[in-house]
Amino acid sequence: MPFRPPPLAGLKVLDLSRLLPGPYATLVLADLGADVVKVEDPGVGDYSRYLPPLVDGQGALFLALNRGKRSVALDLKKPDDRETFLDLAAKADVIVESFRPGVLPKLGLSFETLTQRHPGLVLCSLSGYGQAGPLSHRAGHDLDYLALGGVLGLIDGRDGPGHPNVQIADVTGGLVAVSGILAALLERSRTGHGRWVDVSLTESSMSVAAMLAGPFLMGAGPPPRRGEGVLGGECPAYAIYRTKDGRHLAVAALEPKFWSAFCAALGREDLEPFGLSTGADSARVHAEVQRILGQRSLADWTELFAPHDCCVEPVLDPAEVAAHPLHLGRGTFFPTPHGLAQRTPLRFADGEGPAALRPAPPLGSSQAEVLADWLGGQGQSPA
Repeated sequence: MPFRPPPLAGLKVLDLSRLLPGPYATLVLADLGADVVKVEDPGVGDYSRYLPPLVDGQGALFLALNRGKRSVALDLKKPDDRETFLDLAAKADVIVESFRPGVLPKLGLSFETLTQRHPGLVLCSLSGYGQAGPLSHRAGHDLDYLALGGVLGLIDGRDGPGHPNVQIADVTGGLVAVSGILAALLERSRTGHGRWVDVSLTESSMSVAAMLAGPFLMGAGPPPRRGEGVLGGECPAYAIYRTKDGRHLAVAALEPKFWSAFCAALGREDLEPFGLSTGADSARVHAEVQRILGQRSLADWTELFAPHDCCVEPVLDPAEVAAHPLHLGRGTFFPTPHGLAQRTPLRFADGEGPAALRPAPPLGSSQAEVLADWLGGQGQSPA
């Protein structure tokens, strides 16, 4: 096939965000070909640069989230550096920021100020509770956003809500930001005008509960409760089972044909009528399936179920993921100078999805290069 540049080639993005949600959004944009320039405080930079664990003296999280980007160091409280930023913003297509609401205007960088110079600019603001509303200025982290979004209350723990050790709101917020940015750019192609995209991490997290909360909100049933219902582990056909060696199988045989194939693979067709049952039948069948699956190892069951089309997969430890045939076959991970990197999930059916291969930049290391590329060399250079 003839070479095709990545879909966002030529798009200029200024990234003022830190830590996870904004940098993840701009990583997706970089993987799609955008020129992403991190704008960081001199001497400090993105806090994730220093968060352990460290690789070659740099935060591993920073290295993972900021490959393919360039870095300039500007103190936006200083007039000269703020003017340099405004010059860059006049050339940018997109600005991504994750300050608390109100910080950009205090710096003299409100949406109105930015778009005076560049009416087509897209500004994307990520915050915990949105740019307006009673909690807009409150501090928070992922666990707080999940709590107020009703998501944490659906995750079943031993004595109450479960404690997720993955950042659901932050990553869903990053992906919502990408969607909003691309929608605003599409509109700009028609109107010539930009947009201010307001991404609430709390509201973003709520999207993962749409299947459970949607029917209740439409008046079609009781509110969802953790540990109950088809998706809560109550039904034998959609549950996690322990194997003889202490590992686990994920059984997601929701449709009758898949549960039928699962029961056939076990040689227990008598269990077939009770796959989506609740109450006493559910508990009895769940216990029986657990008894059976507890007799063999995870490797044995994985091999046994492989030829059966029944939605059963091993629960992998994080250390096993990169070596799984699925991810090897799709090139999900690729080597970098600091170890393996994971491609962001956007792919295209006509070939290999793009990925930004440039390593994460040292603080301010791209200053002269970016000023030359974007401004023809004008602007302030670091001291």
